[in-house]
Parts: sequence; C-alpha cells; structure tokens
Amino acid sequence: MKKLLLAGAICLLCFAGCNRKPAVEHVFFIGLDGWGSYSVEKSEMTFTKKMMEEGAWTLKKRTVLPSHSAANWASMWMGVGPEVHGFYECCSKTPDLEPRLTYKNGIFPTVFQLLRDKEPDAEIGCLYEWDGIKYLIDTLSVNHYERVPQDQLCEAAKAYIATKKPRLAAFIYDDPDHVGHKFGHDTPEYYEKLKELDAWVEEIVNAIDQAGILDKSVIILTSDHGGIDHGHGGRTMMEMETPLIFFGKGVRKGYCYDDLSVMEYDVASTMAWILGLEQPQPWFGRPLTQIFE
Repeated sequence: MKKLLLAGAICLLCFAGCNRKPAVEHVFFIGLDGWGSYSVEKSEMTFTKKMMEEGAWTLKKRTVLPSHSAANWASMWMGVGPEVHGFYECCSKTPDLEPRLTYKNGIFPTVFQLLRDKEPDAEIGCLYEWDGIKYLIDTLSVNHYERVPQDQLCEAAKAYIATKKPRLAAFIYDDPDHVGHKFGHDTPEYYEKLKELDAWVEEIVNAIDQAGILDKSVIILTSDHGGIDHGHGGRTMMEMETPLIFFGKGVRKGYCYDDLSVMEYDVASTMAWILGLEQPQPWFGRPLTQIFE
C-alpha cells in the first residue's frame, strides 16, 4: 500500500512539473502581417529559422475566418474568435458584432487588460505600423502605444526595450502584407521583404539580449494571416496557415508541434499562462503548455 501511495505521489509531482509555469519576467510579441507558412521553407529568413531550431514552432496555426487582419490580431489578444469578440471585417475600428461582454475599458478582455488588472505597475507597450492595431489592444491598459513607420519601427522597439524593459510588449509590422497586395504572394518581392523583416527581428532579439533580460524572456513570432495571389480573406491554406514560434525561457528546443491543433486564440491563452494570468470565462483558447520544458 505504501508503495502504491509513493508511486501515486511521484506521478502527481511529475504531472505538476510538466505543467509548471516558466519563471518568465518579460514577454515580447513580434507580428509580421500577411506572413504565410507556405513561405518559410523557401525564404532566406536565417534568423527566424535559428529561432525555430532553438525554440518551439508550428507552421499549422490556423486563422479564424475571415482570414483578415482585425479579426485575427484581435483573436490572438482576446482568446476567442470574431463571433465572440465582434471584430470581423478586414480593418474594423469597432466591433462589427456585439461582443459577448465588455470590460471596464469598453472592449472585450485582452491579455493587455488582464495583465494591467493583475499588475498595475507593469510596463506594457505596443508599437505598430498599421494604425488599425490601436483599436484592438485596449489602449487604456498600455503605458505606451505608437504608430511608427516601417523603416523606424525596429529602432523604436530597440529604444523601448533598452529604456523600459517592458513586462509585455508587442511590435507589429504591416508587411509582408503590403508587398503581397502589390506584387503578389509567393513572388521574389515577397521573399525579399521577408529577408528584410528577418534582419529586423534579429535586431529586436539582440536588443533584448543587450538589455540583459533575454534569459528571463519569451519571444513570440507569428502572423495574422497568409495570402494567395494578391490578397487574403478566403479559405485556402495559403491564407489560413501561419507560423507560430516561441523562443526563450523554458521553451523546448527544436520542438515542432505541428501535431497539435493550434488556433489564433490559443496564442492569447498561452501568453496569459506564461504571465500567470487567470483566463476569463468567455475565452476558449487553450494554453500551449506542451511547448515548455
């Protein structure tokens, strides 16, 4: 009997260890608008591929429908799809549907708001190229938000990291989406833009390292949707499958989790889990605890 009790206790300890939250002090979310999974293998994104080798990744994360920007960025920060948070059209500034509920700031609960409520003094920020982002993040819950031109966004992110060492920060590029609309997806111009963005991602990660907080951080690199021909919004896999890469403190190394079913709203749940936040009842995302050691 004692042996059975001992074995049971060991099993419980092992289970608890497998689901233990990593001791993460900083979370950085980097978004590349319009980056489809189909492009990763053919791209010259050398640093991104290094992050994959040293972190956890999938190329099978699916968008919510429609495969547009507002619906999907919102889902990654609100833990639900558009039928619940209400942002449906491509560039919605207000919900197209009545949200299931709103919090004190008049918006469906975001991960930014959950962190602000739990940690009133936390530094939270968002720098973005597309102005539509500010309608999705709950600006009343962040210390600093700013629209920054693409050629200045990397330097702005680096300065923010160095001076503020934020608890949670999001840096959102509006490419390769623009290039996809102008020149087409899966074109030489598209891959050239991915190469340029990859270099900026590397600079941002280096800035986190230079700030002395890389070993305390988790970095998330992902996209809202992909594309086909000159657009997106439809139901093809080129439009609906996007990369989701986790890199940093406690993340399993070289771990491909394509076998897991992953949706946009699982990103919010995973961010909340990493930050030690309680997921609100309306969220139906699932934290990806399997990708952590």
